[in-house]
Amino acid sequence: MFDIDKIRAEFPILKRTVNGKPLVYFDNAATSQTPQVVIDAIVDYYSNYNANIHRGVHTLSQEATDKYEEARLKLQQHFNAKKSHEIIFTSGTTHSINIVATGFSSLLKKGDEVIVSALEHHSNIVPWQMLCERTGAILKVIPMSEEGELLMNEYDVLLSEKTKVVFVNHVSNALGTINPIKEIIDKAHKVGAAVLIDGAQACPHIKPDVQELDADFYVASAHKIYGPTGVGILYGKEEWLNKLPPYQGGGEMIKEVTFEKTTYAGLPHKFEAGTPNICGGIAFGTAIDYANAIGFDVIAKREDELLQYGTEKLLEIEGLRIYGTSANKTAVISFNLDSIHPYDIGTIIDKLGIAVRTGHHCAQPIMDFYKIPGTIRASFSFYNTFEEIDLFVEAVKRAKVMLE
Repeated sequence: MFDIDKIRAEFPILKRTVNGKPLVYFDNAATSQTPQVVIDAIVDYYSNYNANIHRGVHTLSQEATDKYEEARLKLQQHFNAKKSHEIIFTSGTTHSINIVATGFSSLLKKGDEVIVSALEHHSNIVPWQMLCERTGAILKVIPMSEEGELLMNEYDVLLSEKTKVVFVNHVSNALGTINPIKEIIDKAHKVGAAVLIDGAQACPHIKPDVQELDADFYVASAHKIYGPTGVGILYGKEEWLNKLPPYQGGGEMIKEVTFEKTTYAGLPHKFEAGTPNICGGIAFGTAIDYANAIGFDVIAKREDELLQYGTEKLLEIEGLRIYGTSANKTAVISFNLDSIHPYDIGTIIDKLGIAVRTGHHCAQPIMDFYKIPGTIRASFSFYNTFEEIDLFVEAVKRAKVMLE
């Protein structure tokens, strides 16, 4: 059975107050909260076996190395990568995307085409624009509909033998739309293009199987999946990771160094220069264990119930418009109230202890499409409650009265 009281007790921060009110945390799309078991893993590392990895023969180094590599295996199993060395530890989704985008600089030529979607976060737009500037490749965009869905017939038109890379998010951070990534990947592969999927917003809600999807690259961040900030992963098919040059030079990513020539280490170390976020990687593995113990089917069901309830309650407010109305979406409600600026709503409800995100959510092209400066975004996690939604809706109503 789903015991919400037990689950909420596992997240210490949910006990705190903000401005004298119980915290209502609806900013999960920006970063999720962290359960005690993950906090304990962080404390345990620094208390008992803090040491650098892969280089030491002493006991602490060996213990830290074993724990770090165990976490890599957990992530391999979670994402169903074929081999553990296809999982590269990074500082997060943005770092992972930049590794791939920079690597493709040596694989593209002038006139090649790369495709991005209109629903992307800036982190999955800017690196590819930079790639096009370096190589002379042409950036093309899959357009979106008023409902916040990709126009797949337009995607078919964009694809050609000139298409070399396609990159699209699994879930829109601004609207919650779940994109048809399997269809996107299959169609791209028919013209010989590689595909990178930005899974940052999907992974808290969906358990992706990279082999079933046939993704060439899949990226994610721990802090979206109940883990710490500053760590993430890049999954890449072995053959693609071998094609890409190293992103950074330094210790760990080398096999042999002389002043005349350096040879690079094999995977995964080729892309893991320097001392990594050891504690973060270990805690990421713990967070994945925690989420799998609850079950992603259970998480998805709970969050969909919260989404439906919140949508229904918010739409009772006169003058409220929701952006992103796809039938296939995660627990994100992005909305505005008449002509009131979203920042003003967010500021007032914060005084009532309610945390939401306001602005363009690093997805400015989406806001430009709707001709708005930004939205109020409420994003739910399985540890949220229907009672919290009621408090939130009443707070929005109160803010509306104050600002009209």
